[in-house]
Amino acid sequence: MNKKTFFILILLISFSINSYTQSQMDSVKMAINQLFIAMKNSDANLLKLCFTDSAIMQTISFDKQGKLIVKNESITVFIETISHLSKDAADERIVFDVIKLDGPLANVWTPYDFFYNKQYTHCGVDNFVLVKESSGSWKIQYLIDTRRKDGCKLN
Repeated sequence: MNKKTFFILILLISFSINSYTQSQMDSVKMAINQLFIAMKNSDANLLKLCFTDSAIMQTISFDKQGKLIVKNESITVFIETISHLSKDAADERIVFDVIKLDGPLANVWTPYDFFYNKQYTHCGVDNFVLVKESSGSWKIQYLIDTRRKDGCKLN
């Protein structure tokens, strides 16, 4: 194989890998965006589809004395709560900051602003761990977030 053919082969392989990775990242983004569409539409059925059966949800906050609290939240209660809201009441706006992939595992960092009934209430960061199921769809396995009110609007 001559140098020119070898270079073209390496270039094609590199392009294929980059295209595959971008496609996977787009699929991960779509899975996360589906969560926020379901929240905005108060759609319990769509929310259920976003999570694995063994998903874990947690939030990090501070008590009145400033002590760190990591609180477990029930996915079922979360879905039930969101499903009883009026349409457009829960509006979480995110920015995809970092996405890391390794085969069927994705880790995604998304700063956010949260609005309830069009009023800004809090902000923070969501950290998602997603898994790619045998069906090929990405599902949220773990979601932990921070919450604060100190004006970190993404505008």
